[in-house]
Amino acid sequence: MRDLKLKRIASAITKEVSDIIANEASDNFLKSITITGCEVNNDLSIAKVYFTSLLDLPKETLEKETNEAASYIRKELADRIEIRHTPKLEFKFDESIAYGNKIEKIIEEIHEEE
Repeated sequence: MRDLKLKRIASAITKEVSDIIANEASDNFLKSITITGCEVNNDLSIAKVYFTSLLDLPKETLEKETNEAASYIRKELADRIEIRHTPKLEFKFDESIAYGNKIEKIIEEIHEEE
């Protein structure tokens, strides 16, 4: 039962953070990112928000810039989600899409060799 509640909260955070970034953020850097998912720890103190970006910048730079806006996004999130304590947001670059593209490229190269 607890896992279902955490998944629901994580889903709500993903949806609302995406909406905040798309509609309320004025920073063009923030508008270039896409939220791909969220994980909330058991005590709801920290939410790891995973994202990708259209910008061709190093992962560390992307995470640093996004985490600087985390307090603003958390404040907006607190107004939208009705939970007792809004978790601290930690933004992490989601490498799964890049990894998938790399695997797809390798498969294409194998098929071209045949």
